[in-house]
Amino acid sequence: MASPDKLTVEVIKSAAIYASEEMGIVLRNTAYSPNIKDRLDHTCAVLTPEGDLVAQAEHIPVHIGSMTVGVKNIVSYLRSRGIELGEGDVIIANDPYITGTHLNDITLLKPVYYKGQHIAYLANKAHHVDVGGAVPGSLGGDVKELGQEGIIIPPVKLVTSGVINRDILDLIAANVRTPEYTLGDLRAQLASLNVGERRLRELAERYGGEILLQAWREILDYTERYVRRTIRDLGVRGEWTGEDYVELPGGDLKIRARLAIGDDEITIDFEGTSSQVDAPLNAVLGVTVAAASFAVKSILDPEMPVNQGFYRAIRIVAPEGTLVNPRKPAPVSAGNTETSQRIADTVFMALAKALPGRVPAASCGTMTNIMIGGLLEGRRWAFYETIGCGSGGRPWSDGVDGVHTNMTNTLNTPIERLEAEYPVLFKAYKLREDSEGPGQNRGGLGITRAFTLTRGTATLTIVAQRCRHRPWGLNGGKPAEPSTHYLVRPTGENVPLGCIATITVKEGDTIVINTPGGGGYGDPCTRNPDRVREDLENGKISETRAIKEYCAKNLGP
Repeated sequence: MASPDKLTVEVIKSAAIYASEEMGIVLRNTAYSPNIKDRLDHTCAVLTPEGDLVAQAEHIPVHIGSMTVGVKNIVSYLRSRGIELGEGDVIIANDPYITGTHLNDITLLKPVYYKGQHIAYLANKAHHVDVGGAVPGSLGGDVKELGQEGIIIPPVKLVTSGVINRDILDLIAANVRTPEYTLGDLRAQLASLNVGERRLRELAERYGGEILLQAWREILDYTERYVRRTIRDLGVRGEWTGEDYVELPGGDLKIRARLAIGDDEITIDFEGTSSQVDAPLNAVLGVTVAAASFAVKSILDPEMPVNQGFYRAIRIVAPEGTLVNPRKPAPVSAGNTETSQRIADTVFMALAKALPGRVPAASCGTMTNIMIGGLLEGRRWAFYETIGCGSGGRPWSDGVDGVHTNMTNTLNTPIERLEAEYPVLFKAYKLREDSEGPGQNRGGLGITRAFTLTRGTATLTIVAQRCRHRPWGLNGGKPAEPSTHYLVRPTGENVPLGCIATITVKEGDTIVINTPGGGGYGDPCTRNPDRVREDLENGKISETRAIKEYCAKNLGP
């Protein structure tokens, strides 16, 4: 059979990308929970029969980068047990040491057949608001092992020949606090896979199964050639290091990355990183691969498509037993959200030394996870969200205010949806004045988000970072303001919460979250005075800050 021509390969590539995007739209539209329907905390992908990533939607970077690791692990797990996947089968799993992120991210995997030929896998991963465990939302700040973080699902068949295994759904529902959300979101994931399967079969009908398989190989080979050529064209060879820290209440954990740029390959070696801990900040290997490769791709070529061809040219070395490749059963829930951000920051730091003038200052470096839930009128409730912050000042422009950065790509949860679903009332949602890292190009501002519990009692958990180690600046830019979170009692008493805390809140208590800004780029005293004045007029900085940090004078109209 003749190989597909370049035009056919390009059409198939674009169709696969769109199939991933359409899967994401279906998942969003049919989901039940605000975390998926409103925040879009999910990712969809097309993979080869070998588990190589072919196409993915523009969803969550930590999901995308770990997807091929997780799928290959699932396939290997099934083969080791002699389990075969037939037409109409769907695998469910969330064990992070297999799927590559954390327990809240439930992965579904479906093989696609055409006339008896296995032509692809379809996968999606969605963050479920609660999977059991010690606290509502399942990201406990003081857990010691994986089992305390929620139900662990090894790869098992959720669907066999098109028939759903109700026993598995019942088992999962019995172990979570919000079963109506969990079951609804799982059905949305199944609907997403069904639409993706339909689109791939349409492609196979048009071109044939063998042409599709050859096209997958061409797509990956082309991307690999492109990435290796891009590395060669950097004109830089050598080694550089970056170091940054993950914060625990009792001390700091180091992440060290050695970046080596070779002739046509980049290696990132995490030798020297702190050992794993009995706290939830360990990042499984899939997370480390995702975060390190995200940083590299962002600087090499942000517009290039992501598939397995890219990962062939990026080598990740993560010593086992460390914070970036722990041994089971170390807890990992916040490694996915927080340590992933620090891994990216550390690799960006090394890249800034290797490629000065191309790398922004540090973004806020935290997803700022907020989880709250309890029992109200006989019904369990739980909600989870991450809160935006400031991105780092860039060599060519300011950072972005109040945005999700780096390893997360979610939206905010609309206040109206939260107040309709849960016993909370929002008191503030605004940009945080003076939180930016001063610079010729300033960092983006963080966010202040405050809400009051209106009924009953609840358990609040905060898992965040950058309370002590502020987001760093570059090229003379200054660091941004750190995280500060506290609880205000009805009496007016302020209770500091720090960056990792679980606390009981009562009716009338108000939770105030202040996320960090992004670091500044360049000497702030060289910032254009008109831009300083504009920030002052817009309430983004105070007059005191304009004078002290930006050397501003003559601030009148």
